[in-house]
Amino acid sequence: MPQPITVTISHQLGKAEARRRIETGFADVEKQIAAGPVRMLSLNQRWEGDCLFLEGGGLGQKITGQIEVRDDAVVIQIDLPPMLAAFADAIAGRLKKQGQKLLGKQ
Repeated sequence: MPQPITVTISHQLGKAEARRRIETGFADVEKQIAAGPVRMLSLNQRWEGDCLFLEGGGLGQKITGQIEVRDDAVVIQIDLPPMLAAFADAIAGRLKKQGQKLLGKQ
């Protein structure tokens, strides 16, 4: 059974600017995640409205999730398979840290 992790990152950018930053900065976030405990992670992505859907895997396990861009926050939800659930806190921490960098004042 997948273990969901949810990270909410507040911002003051407005929806359009937050989405633009996610679109342009997602590759960097993906590299940071891949450099962590799940080094073999690869993700496919597709946008539907203001929601970025993710699908990929690491260590032979399937990972799915989404990033919802709101006017004042970005909500990231990732469903980890049981084998990767031990890394949930580390993954959530990296997502929060990198998301705050991406959505902070530049």
